[in-house]
Formats: sequence, C-alpha cells, structure tokens
Amino acid sequence: MKSRSTSTFGSIGKKIASLGCLAAILGLSPQIGFSQNKVTDDTVEWYTLGGDYAHTRYTPAAEITAENFHELEVAWEWDGASFNGQTGRSTPTYVDGHLFTVSGPHRNVVSIDPKTGETLWAYRLPSTGRWAYSMRASYGKGIAYSRINGKGVVYISTPGFFLVALDADTGAPLEGFGQEVPIAGFPKTGVVDMLANLGHPYDVNEGIPLEVGYITTSSPPIVVNDTIIVGNSAEQGYLQSRVENVPGDILAYDKTTGAFKWKFNVIPRPGEYGHETWENDAWQWTGDVSSWAPLTADPVNNIVYIPTNPPTIDYYGGFRPGDGLFGTSLIALNTETGERIWHFQTVHHDVWNYDNPAAPIQLDLNMPGRGRVASVSQVTKQGFVYAFDRMTGEPLWPMPEMPVPASKVPGEKLSPTQPFPSKPAPFEMQGISEDDLIDFTPALRREALEVMANYNMGPLFTPPVHAGNAEGKLAAAMCPGDGGGANITSPPVADPTTGYLYVSSARACSWQRVIPGEEADARIAAPTGATFAAYANDRSGRPPRLASGIPYFKPPYSTITAYNMNTGEIAFQIPTGETPDRIRNNPALAGVDIGDTGTGNQVPMVTTPNMLIYSDLDHDGTTALLYAIDKMTGEELGRIEVPARSRYGMSSWMHDGHQYIILQTGGKLTAMAMPGARPESGGGH
Repeated sequence: MKSRSTSTFGSIGKKIASLGCLAAILGLSPQIGFSQNKVTDDTVEWYTLGGDYAHTRYTPAAEITAENFHELEVAWEWDGASFNGQTGRSTPTYVDGHLFTVSGPHRNVVSIDPKTGETLWAYRLPSTGRWAYSMRASYGKGIAYSRINGKGVVYISTPGFFLVALDADTGAPLEGFGQEVPIAGFPKTGVVDMLANLGHPYDVNEGIPLEVGYITTSSPPIVVNDTIIVGNSAEQGYLQSRVENVPGDILAYDKTTGAFKWKFNVIPRPGEYGHETWENDAWQWTGDVSSWAPLTADPVNNIVYIPTNPPTIDYYGGFRPGDGLFGTSLIALNTETGERIWHFQTVHHDVWNYDNPAAPIQLDLNMPGRGRVASVSQVTKQGFVYAFDRMTGEPLWPMPEMPVPASKVPGEKLSPTQPFPSKPAPFEMQGISEDDLIDFTPALRREALEVMANYNMGPLFTPPVHAGNAEGKLAAAMCPGDGGGANITSPPVADPTTGYLYVSSARACSWQRVIPGEEADARIAAPTGATFAAYANDRSGRPPRLASGIPYFKPPYSTITAYNMNTGEIAFQIPTGETPDRIRNNPALAGVDIGDTGTGNQVPMVTTPNMLIYSDLDHDGTTALLYAIDKMTGEELGRIEVPARSRYGMSSWMHDGHQYIILQTGGKLTAMAMPGARPESGGGH
C-alpha cells in the first residue's frame, strides 16, 4: 500500500468506506474519557503534566475570577537549588493530596506539600555513564501517575533511559516492579532498564556506543489503564553530522510488574507498513524519529497519540531519500498491543527540524452539519493546526498536498509536495517575502531590503542552502523557524467546555545553511554515528541585524491565537504583553505609532472556567506579569506583578478549598493563590 500524507487506518485501510464502520471494527467508542482528576467541593486535581489525558491544561477550579484576580499573591515558593534545578521545564502533578515534580539534571523525583511548599521526600537513581552523556538530563518535564490496588505510584523515565516506579507516599522504589539492574547502588526493585528492549548492543553502565547512536528521555511516560507507554529523545538533529543513530522506538510496559509488553518501530522494518517510504537501505542505520514531546491518550478507547520528530540530521537528508515514515508524524497506537490505528505525516522527508513540538490536544467538538466529533489536534512549528477525528485519523477539514520548492543542495531530494490544512488558518507568518519586511520609515525599509538581500527568502518549506551556493546567499530564511511558531516552551491549551484552542506563537525565522559533514563534525564534542553525511548544519547561524535593533519583519512579534475548533475559525488573535521599550523608545521610530507589537515571547498559559491566564514580561523586559483575559474575546481582564515569568507551562488546581496557579520560574515553583490559602491563615473553606 502506498504510504503518503493522508491519514491511513492500519491494515484495514481504504477497504473501509464508512468511518463509523471503521471505528466499530476497531472496537473504538467516540466517548470522552480524558480525566482521571478528582473534582469535589474542595479538591480539583491536575493528573498529568497537561492536566488531563487530553493535555488541555484546563482546570475546573473556579475560585479565581476576574473580580478577585488582583488579590492573587505568592502562597509559597519551592526552590530546587539543592537539586541543581534551573530549567523550569517540569509541570507538577497534583493528585491524592500531593504535588509531584522532577528537578535538576539527575531528574530527582520530589513530593511537595501543596499547602506549604515543603519537600516531603525526594528520590533519584545513582549516576551512570549513560546519564552523564544525556543532552536532555535537565529537561525532565514531569511525572506519570497511576494507582495499583488503590495506592498511588509515581513513574518517571530517566536521562539514562531507565523506567522508575516509586511509592507515592514514601518515595521508595515499588516492590515487585522491574528487575534488579547490575549497577552499584541501584535498588533491587522499582527499575526497568529500557535499553534491554530496544534491541541494540549496549553496556549496562555506559549505554549504547556513540558510533551506533544514543537515546534518552525528556517527557515523562504516560500510563493508560494497565500500560505504561514511554517516549524518548535523541541527540539534537542540528548537532548531528553522521548518518547513523538508533530509532526512537516506542516502548510499553505493565504498570504493576514492569514487564515488557510491546515495541512500535518508528522506522518500519521490511514487511511493516511504511517500509517502502525509505527508498534505499537507510532504514538499517538511520535513527531518531523520537517522540520527545509529551504523549496524550484516550483511556476509554485504549489509544495513545505519539508526536514525532524528523529522522537523523537536520537540514540535510540526501542519504535517506523518500518520505521517511514515521518521521514528523502523529501516530495513534493501540495501548494494549502497540498496533498502529492511524497516522498522519505532517512533513514529508523533514529537513527543517519541523518536529511536532507539543502534545496533541483532544477536544469533543460540535461541528455544524456533522454534530459531535471526537477530535485530536497537533499544533506545529510551521504555524499550522492539523485537526483530525481522533478515532479514525480523518482530517476534520481537507489537507491537500501542495507543491513546495525543490532543493539545490547536491544529493538532496525533497518531497515535491507537503500537506497544507485548509482549516484552521495559520496562526503565524509562513515564509517571508519583501511584503513582510518592515516599512515603518523609508530608511528602515531600505535597510531591511539590503540586509535580506543576503538571504534566500521564499515560501513555507524553503529549502536550506549549501556553502558555496551559486547565488552567494548566506543562508535560507525559514519562517517560522525551527524554534517555532509554536514550541514546547509554551504549549497550547484548550477549553473542553467550549471547544476553543489557544496557541502561543512568536514570530521568528531561522537561518539554514549546510556545510560538508566532516567540517560540521569537527564542531561537535561527542558526535553520534560513524559515517560523515555529505552535508550537515553549519551552526554559525547568521541572523540578519538592523543597525537599530528593530526586527526586520513586521509585527506582531508574539501572539495568542484563539480558534473555535467547532468551526475551524479564528475567534481572536492578540499580541502578548506589550511593545518592548527597546522598540517603543527606539530613535529610529521617533514619531511613528507602531501599535502593540507584543513582547516577542512565546507565553505559557492555563485555562479555567472564568478566564485564560498567561505569563509574560512588561514593556521594560524585567517585570514579570500574570495576565487574565476573556476566553471568548481576548479582552484583558486584569494583570498582576509576579516574582518571575513562568516557563514551559502553567498549571492550576484546588487543594483544601483554595485554587492555586503554579508558575514554573526557573529552578523554582511559585504558587499563586488567594490570601486565605497562606499556611499561616489557618486554612481551607
């Protein structure tokens, strides 16, 4: 069967004419089953790092309103300095009266008292050689949680690629889980060595030899009913210069015993669906296709949704011709068997580092003329929202294959087309032309044209250029860049009560140029693989600069876009924060009113019954603010000053009758709440 861009539904494929019939045959029931959260008069839980299995980052907690928003204050701060916590990437889970997170490069698991911020217990595995190499060590994004016979269990995947299960009350390794790992200091129980299930030779302490490849983790696993599903990440593609690596195969384990259940090959082997999309034998050595962004799941129907990144090496794929399934795709798998239910490849033969950077979001929609539709949407770096029926993978609106530019890099063969969603409309500038350059004054316009003449401008999916290209271009402008658009630093959120999706975006391009692989390799301290690619990332990055420091493209520099996903229409788009002082007070703009440009920051958000809340900086660039806006109109309802701008996400839950908003402020957690929530106030309602 030809594997192309349209959603495909396992071995049943096109033999099924009726999507309803397909769902019935697969045993799927289009019912919402996202939340395991306890919701009572004084408790609202936050069960996964995205709040629920649908990853909406929505809380039913409603104590905080537009009228009392200005009363929010710091209830407590938790400092991860003793764990060397710095990145602030982990969104805590609040469940069974405890708050759990990970902190620092050892990915210490920490239990925190949700009322006082006091550390209750902490646990980490001893150091190993495979931990020491991990480029994702400090990037832990949270924990997974489940219950066995009514008792809570905390699960994490570590930088060294171990799966750990801990008693939620004590932090002790879970009895009867996994097998003893022969490393000094490791516990006799509670740990699974996941390298044993990938099928590559490895040393138990040092891991997989670097000439073969490397695998680690950043996002936590997800527990769906009785199964733990584990994603992974690899060496960043822009730090690769050799063609070999290991695939980011998806692994699954029994949540009680840790017994291995199944493996899904993200690079199909001979005889497997999609194998023909690798047009030479590159499937034998090419790796990555990792699922480093968080996973989401539909527990009622035993489906897990896997977002993936590109195959080995960013910006050049001449050694791996073909579409390369399941690179840069959304994959729906059966959680019990690992069988593929459907998939959609959002970028064919991805060389742009356009990996799917955020967890897929599920919503229960009411679509005009179609009625109730159970959906899943993937927000992307390239400024698109790809929306599907989550049971079948059928796009909610057409996604035609559109022609895109061909590459001039020797040996490169890009896909002639890419899928372009007809709805929703893009949330970000796509591609760049002279029309997108600033025209605030004639002088700035001339300078922008002169500067950008050194770069290859073009539409979305403009290819990278190579050193010594005939046009003499410094680099190709890829807009949005591989930092987004949307990205992991500020995940999208949604409101399941309205079907609205909110996307944070920053306007920025990246500058893609490749040089001979051997030359690129000399700049990498510990490269993976053995064979130099013909080309690899230059890494010199030559972003254009105007003398004034003003961006060369027109504002807004950052936005929140609200989509009514029932109709696929944009409900509103607003700049985030305010115009920075470096822009508003710039002498080159004297006398020019450029309006509110936004700060240029992607912003973390959370939704509540009463508002959308986000964190950004004031125009001075140093004062951190928390904003409340109307969810339906984008109108600002309030703003307060907070100790620091949140990073990588926000969360909100209710404990002892009070609603908390958690800001991820570097190595700290900052809990904002009403004055009555302070520990010394005596308590709850």
